[in-house]
Amino acid sequence: MPQNSGKLISIEGGEGAGKTTVFNAIRQFLSDAGITVIGTREPGGTEVGERIRQVLLSPDHRIVPEAELLLMFASRAQLVQKLVRPALAEGQYVLTDRFTDASFAYQGGGRGLPMAQIEALERDFVGIRPDLTLLLDLGVEQGMARAQARGQALDRIEQERTDFFQRVRETYRQRAEQEPERIVIIDASQPQDDVVRQVLAAVGRWMAA
Repeated sequence: MPQNSGKLISIEGGEGAGKTTVFNAIRQFLSDAGITVIGTREPGGTEVGERIRQVLLSPDHRIVPEAELLLMFASRAQLVQKLVRPALAEGQYVLTDRFTDASFAYQGGGRGLPMAQIEALERDFVGIRPDLTLLLDLGVEQGMARAQARGQALDRIEQERTDFFQRVRETYRQRAEQEPERIVIIDASQPQDDVVRQVLAAVGRWMAA
């Protein structure tokens, strides 16, 4: 990728890992460095994507794993074509709360769908991977306790069982082991300030490389 091209940074992790806090910290860090940053999220990020998000996360909907996977990629394809690729082409940075790694973790690891199917969808309908991924790794029970402490109703996926989230976490960690040059594991069980410090240090090292 040319030196003056944009970059895609993703934040991944299970429920209650603190992605929103880290997202805001990275966005401010890059902005302070004079870098134009576009923030987005998955599923969502576009008008169409946000409507798909409502369907995916509503506890009122009983969605089979295959439909869940395809809806995730429908939202992602819209996001990539309408926001991510145009921004990268203009040399901007895109910071996203989740990207395709989440489908490998949640629909692949959690739901048990074949990884080959997800790889094919990634290849055919996304075509890009993040330049840097920060994986906020947290024990499942601690993460769910944090999510419940927010005092908000849990969405359809947050209501899954502990063993589902354990598979999600294991898959995330496996992907980090397979792609250590792209995915940086951050211990999200630490105090929030320590997590943010380590994340920003990782972003700084990546920018200086």
